[in-house]
Formats: sequence, structure tokens, C-alpha cells
Amino acid sequence: MARTVLVVTALEDVTADWVIAALNEREVPVVRVDPADIGPELVFGFRLDGGPAWSGELRTGSRAVNVEEVGAVYCRRPTPYRHRFAQLPRQQRDFATAEARYGLDGVLHGLRRAQYVNHPAAVARAEFKPGQLQRFVELGLRTPATLVTNDVVSAREFAGEHPSVVCKTFRGLPPGEDGRAGAIWTQRVHSDDFDDSLSVTAHLLQAEVPKVGDVRVTVVGLRVFAQRITAPLGAVDWRCGDWSALVHTPVAVPSVVETALHRYLAAAGLVFGCFDFALTGDGSSPDDWWAIECNPNGQWGWLPDAPAITGAFADILSMEGISSSS
Repeated sequence: MARTVLVVTALEDVTADWVIAALNEREVPVVRVDPADIGPELVFGFRLDGGPAWSGELRTGSRAVNVEEVGAVYCRRPTPYRHRFAQLPRQQRDFATAEARYGLDGVLHGLRRAQYVNHPAAVARAEFKPGQLQRFVELGLRTPATLVTNDVVSAREFAGEHPSVVCKTFRGLPPGEDGRAGAIWTQRVHSDDFDDSLSVTAHLLQAEVPKVGDVRVTVVGLRVFAQRITAPLGAVDWRCGDWSALVHTPVAVPSVVETALHRYLAAAGLVFGCFDFALTGDGSSPDDWWAIECNPNGQWGWLPDAPAITGAFADILSMEGISSSS
């Protein structure tokens, strides 16, 4: 009998819904859980007694699973614990959040017999863009000249060294007081845009690549899916416009680039990653491919090849006898 797949995500997650449906078609047992439901709707009792593996049940309002039966964990986008405890006074909220994280997550992140896609610890390590760029260079991938700074003099010097410079964020914009998320898109900047306010925090500046398009490469295990993305009017950041106007075209990834991506994921302890490239030619030469970043928990449901990617996830999660990545 197939071992259970534990899907860790929020209630509203269409991408997870697709993967779960594909697993159901394969008759693979699935239990979906959002750790932030901790309370009457999510109860557990885990034991460590005489062996290195945790045992015991995790029960939701509709399902139950013994963690010893979990063969794979699909870590998607669980609700932050702070939302669960938002009504509590600050000290109590912070305490309850930390106890849930280090207790419940501490067990769910340490299932020795499970394959993680991806392990949260590996995702956390891999989310630093400076480290990503450094590793890309080590693997022989082309990357834009980059400056990480909070110094106005350094920023102006960098801008003067390149025909065009862009500024981008290290992380997405967090939700505002109203709970609504926003975005800060990649944008061109000039030396006279910089002033002493730059010192407040870190900034990421890069020499602009004279691209003809972008490529999103989704790697799931050994399978690689690549789509060229062409934005109308050659937008600096294709995400900021009308997504229905984007043109998606399958593109072949040069073998040396593909090898580098697999090596990147292996070194980072990741099974899956979404890589973004700027393309300066037709893509036939590795020199056309400029590595921008890797999102270790990226979105792919909007891509034309989403059905095939869904199948790749189901294949990975339904495999048995694979040791965990952490």
C-alpha cells in the first residue's frame, strides 16, 4: 500500500488542490493539514520512545494519520501561526506562536522516513538572493553585475559603471495593516535617484541585462519545464502588467544550464525550484541565459505546462523508499 502524503498548506491553495487531485487519481493516501489550525480542529500526540522516529496521530476535523505512515511531505503555503493567535496580547501571542512552531513544526519537519518537497529548513536557507547569485557564478551560469548596499556613494558609483541599472527587492512586500499584499516591481534607477535615505536598509542593484525575453524554468526532481515569457512593450518586470497579454513559448534549456540547475538544487537540499532567467538571444546558446534568481517555493500554476508540472509533483510525492532532504 502506498504511504501517506502529508500536504501542509492553507485552506485556499489551488496549486495544492491540483496536486492532491493527481495523487487521488493514483490512489495515494493524502492528508491535508494547515498547522495554524492548531486547537480543537487540529490535535496531535507524538511520542519518541526507544527509537529515532516519531510516532503518534495527527488529527484534523476529517482525517487522521500516524506520522510513521507518512512517506512524503508537500510543504506549500501554510498559514502563519501569528494569524491563529492574533487575538491574544502580544506576549501571549508571541509565546503561543513560538511554542507551536518549535513543537508541532519540530515534529513535522523531522520525519526521518519522509521525502520533503521541499524541506522548510532547506527553503529558508535557499531564500537569500546574494547566496543564490554566488552559487550561480560557482556553477558557471551568467549573472548580472550586482551591488548590495546601503551606501549612496557606492550606489552612484555602480550606476555610473553601467549603461542601465535596475533596483529590485530581496523579498516580496509584506501585507499592510489591512492585510492586503502589495508588490514592488523591478525598476530602472539612475544615480540622481539616490540620496541619504538609501542608508535606512539594504538595496539590491543590478546591471540591466539587454534581454529579449524572460524564462521561467520549473525543476521538479529530474524533470525540467521551461517557458519563455514575452511581455508587451518589453517591460522591465513582466509581473507588473496584464498577465493575459503575456506570450508563453516552450523553450529548450541548454544542457550545461540544465546540469547547473540540478547541481544547484542538490547542493541546496531541494527537490523543486523555480528559476528565473533573462534571455539575450534565441536561447540556443548558454551565453543567452542570465540567471536572476531561484524561488525554492515558487508558483507555477499559471504556466501553460501546469498540468505536466502537477503530474511531476504527484510522481515525486508518490514514490516510496526515498530518504528525506533537510
